[in-house]
Amino acid sequence: MSLPAAARRVQSALEAHGLAVTIREFPTSTRTAAEAAASIGCTVAQIAKSLVFRGERTGRAVLVVASGANRVNEERLAAIVREPVGRADAAFVRERTGYAIGGVPPVAHAEPPAVIIDEDLLELEEIWAAAGTPNAVFRLTPAELVSITAGRVARII
Repeated sequence: MSLPAAARRVQSALEAHGLAVTIREFPTSTRTAAEAAASIGCTVAQIAKSLVFRGERTGRAVLVVASGANRVNEERLAAIVREPVGRADAAFVRERTGYAIGGVPPVAHAEPPAVIIDEDLLELEEIWAAAGTPNAVFRLTPAELVSITAGRVARII
């Protein structure tokens, strides 16, 4: 079965980083952390959800890769990135990442964002991230996530 173009971009980026992972597509949605966990058969905490914020002064994209069990504290995030942040709308997310909300992967973005990784993900053996579409995911380790994103690990809750 052939992957959609968005998932192929993610696959190529992962291979360029030296990861031999398999993108899995599900007939059910993996758009939310709860849907992804139910489809995969893992815990919600193991879902590495990609949330895009917008720097209010610079307009830059800030990608937070958070445990599906956690909610981002926007004040803490603002302190980490040193500017106020707000949730990005669908158009901003699509323009800056190249993907629709619900399928944003941690890599292969149209414009490289600032990346912040939830420190709680590092406590897990394996995690699952979106692979470019609302029903495609891939498995990786927290160390691999940090490596492929060059993200900053921080407390975001």
